[in-house]
Amino acid sequence: MSHQPASLFDPAIVIPAVSGAFKKLDPRLMVKNPVMFVTVIGAILTTLNSLGNHADRGFTLQLSLWLWFTVLFANFAEAIAEGRGKAQAESLRRARRDITARLLKDGVETPVPASSLGRDDCVVCEAGDVIPSDGEVIEGIASVDEAAITGESAPVIRESGGDRSAVTGGTKVISDRIVIRITAERGSSFLDRMISMVEGAKRQKTPNEIALTILLTAMTLIFLMVCISLKPLGIYSGVEFTTPVLVTLLVCLIPTTIGGLLSAIGISGIDRLIRRNVIATSGRAVEAAGDIDVLLLDKTGTITIGNRMASAFCPVLGVMESELADAAQLASLADETPEGRSIVVLAKEQFNLRGRELASPHATFITFTAQTRMSGVDLDGRQIRKGAADSVRAYVESLGGVYPDEVSRSVEAASRAGKTPLVVADGARVLGIVELKDVVKGGIKERFAQLRKMGIRTVMITGDNPMTAAAIAAEAGVDDFMAQATPEDKLNRIRAEQAAGHLVAMTGDGTNDAPALAQADVGVAMNTGTQAAREAGNMVDLDSNPTKLIEIVEIGKQLLMTRGSLTTFSIANDVAKYFAIIPAMLMATFPVIAPLNIMHLTSPQSAILSAVVFNALIIVALIPLALRGVAYRPMGAAAILQRNLFIYGLGGMLVPFVGIKALDVIITTLHLV
Repeated sequence: MSHQPASLFDPAIVIPAVSGAFKKLDPRLMVKNPVMFVTVIGAILTTLNSLGNHADRGFTLQLSLWLWFTVLFANFAEAIAEGRGKAQAESLRRARRDITARLLKDGVETPVPASSLGRDDCVVCEAGDVIPSDGEVIEGIASVDEAAITGESAPVIRESGGDRSAVTGGTKVISDRIVIRITAERGSSFLDRMISMVEGAKRQKTPNEIALTILLTAMTLIFLMVCISLKPLGIYSGVEFTTPVLVTLLVCLIPTTIGGLLSAIGISGIDRLIRRNVIATSGRAVEAAGDIDVLLLDKTGTITIGNRMASAFCPVLGVMESELADAAQLASLADETPEGRSIVVLAKEQFNLRGRELASPHATFITFTAQTRMSGVDLDGRQIRKGAADSVRAYVESLGGVYPDEVSRSVEAASRAGKTPLVVADGARVLGIVELKDVVKGGIKERFAQLRKMGIRTVMITGDNPMTAAAIAAEAGVDDFMAQATPEDKLNRIRAEQAAGHLVAMTGDGTNDAPALAQADVGVAMNTGTQAAREAGNMVDLDSNPTKLIEIVEIGKQLLMTRGSLTTFSIANDVAKYFAIIPAMLMATFPVIAPLNIMHLTSPQSAILSAVVFNALIIVALIPLALRGVAYRPMGAAAILQRNLFIYGLGGMLVPFVGIKALDVIITTLHLV
């Protein structure tokens, strides 16, 4: 999947969008946008009127053409936005192919079409095989190429159990053998759902979008009644208001700018997420991201790098630091975790202690288990152990040894400093501790400061003890933290925040995160996570980068800002067009209002034609802004409102005056009326 965003006017998107603009003239589609539906009706009436034999036929024909131009470019903007999503869908569709799966039943493998697989079927995949559908690895471990889905060229490990068991249809196994249990129904794999979502075919309007549609509809009805009432007023006062003039006046005064761009804004918000490899299940999820004010983030992998690294050896009194380092290295030689390897490296760097080849029967390695929370080695009569403080203490005391108070103080001090202490013992003798530090990601503190400016409170979630959690929270700059958090704790915290009137976002990848992801207003599941997590969230990050949640929030806010900015501009436009058209139309009959013709437009006809041309061209000019979005800057709601009123409100008032006057000069010079 390409990460490069398509050009706003890529021919591959623009050409289908042109035909799409005409297809969207279908009344069943147009009626969903009341503002543009009224414009279509007006365009039809004006066109029919232009067919008659009358003196203003040329003028009426020009009006009808510009009204159709307005409608078609509004449809074109929506078609362009949809086309960008369909281009992404096509790249996903290429990842899907007709393949043969090896169905495993009663220990026998049978070749079957992938399309015939159903939920709970088991299939075998080996190196070179394409995974036929979404599922969970129930046996084995393999390296999988997910480039067709995520665009990431580096292979990933998928194995049974844990949080790395989910696999996606269309990806390719590049090593080893795994058995997969299918979790998707026929025709409803993750890839199928992604294609459907990015095409936007079933995009539903969000609550804010519905509210704005109601507002625009109400304004349209008000102006419709005003324009209808002008007909009898004209008859009474001796002014002739023809149907094309009244239609044009109505179209210019109703909020056609935002009405024509509203759908494009919503679709492009989803498209901006897609281009960052995030799939949103609906526009509602994107919009909710713009309104959230509480952000829950996992510590490991999000706030910190995730791999704790050995940073210091702290021996007890009477033990040399090199002796502690030697014992810690021996206990870590068979430890393939990042922590174990970092201990070996630190001992080598500080004391030039080389890794030793220890093989049976000379050495017996003790592997780490969740029950013992220790690892080590039995070598030449020595029993060297390293592990959690309470586990090593119990081990030492079981051998009749004494656990020094000095070690307890060192453990507490390390935890308070945000580090993870591992106690090292040689038999019943405690040698000291190894400090592991989970490094906070560079620049994360500045990102949280940006979120704070946006009015978003950040909460770090971790399984660490409260002292370690407090130290890391202070270093990272988060506003609050949850230590030793269980799935129930996460869920209860989200519910409490929502009960207090907050909108909450969260990221997660494990089955234990699923309840919280489902409860959160914005739940971002990692693509590498379990099927339960992916189904619980309303967004899926294909790159599995937890820090992307911050970008999602910014995109959501950008969507709301774009809609708010263009709505402000559209309404301000209508006010300016009112002062441009009404005085010019009535000043001949009512000279007393001539001073209101501040633009000194040449004639009522030139004023009307200039206004309708400007009304059409401004939609064209704003299509790139609607698709790209208003540039986002972290600031409070009051500051955003003030900025919008100044730039888009004042700008929306001034631009029509300049534009309509310039068009009036051009129209008069060319004798178009």
